[in-house]
Amino acid sequence: MFRLAHISDIHLGPLPDVPIRDLLSKRITGYVNWHRNRRKHLFGNTLELLLEHMQTHAPDHVAVTGDLVNLATETEIRNAAVWLSGVGKPLDVSVVPGNHDAYVPGAAGRAAAAWNDYMVGDADVPSQARQFPYVRRRGQVAIVGCSTAVATPPFSANGYFSGGQARRTLDLLRLLGDEGFARVVLIHHPPIRGAAANHKRMVGIRRFAAVMHEAGAELVLHGHTHLNTRYTLAGRDGPVPVICIASASQSPGGKKPPAGFNLFDIDGEPGRWSIRHKRYALNDDARTFSLSLDEVL
Repeated sequence: MFRLAHISDIHLGPLPDVPIRDLLSKRITGYVNWHRNRRKHLFGNTLELLLEHMQTHAPDHVAVTGDLVNLATETEIRNAAVWLSGVGKPLDVSVVPGNHDAYVPGAAGRAAAAWNDYMVGDADVPSQARQFPYVRRRGQVAIVGCSTAVATPPFSANGYFSGGQARRTLDLLRLLGDEGFARVVLIHHPPIRGAAANHKRMVGIRRFAAVMHEAGAELVLHGHTHLNTRYTLAGRDGPVPVICIASASQSPGGKKPPAGFNLFDIDGEPGRWSIRHKRYALNDDARTFSLSLDEVL
């Protein structure tokens, strides 16, 4: 059995001091939003408590589906690299970037360089370094990391899944299926029509759906919406679960559900995979976590 933990939308805080010159861009909108909204509910030691509770379940691997930072300043990106080292070793933690990690032009490249060891594929897969999708084979599970992170104009949080990435993802999923792996796809934006507002949606949803239809996968994990949701996409061999989790830093009392993490116990054999999904959520006391969902996918 392989146990995979899933967290998302870290939004590491508090926001560091931001030079005026860095606010002369889209960052000004994010800066105002942080001080007016996010800092009220993304604060304290929620994230620390979540990681402590998650580790008591001894996951074999941790998936982080984007938005590690807020404004993608150089200080935030460096701090996120330090934070990742506390989550686990690069071999045991897989990251895909979110729109906040690519908040302004050039930020995505800086984040990729700083977090490279957590976003690079196995050494035996050619041409995967800092290219999406990447693939990591871990036991009977293959983790496929995709990116929708692109810089966008103010008041936009769209993602983009390109035709080139779709073709590479299709080829990888077919190969991994033939090799007998349980395939888990990581992506930040929800690849589901209507799951996010129009100015926050993923451009390329139809491409992603076509990949699932042609190649299939056992599980798709995403973030972005800060919600605990489950959808399905039509896959080659049956429905593919598409699952999101609340922000790992969200305190109780906000408009979005409090912080949580997913655990997936993956077992079985090719064609007969069993995935048990458990979700843990922060209680109203803001100190403890409880099981809020237990189902077999």
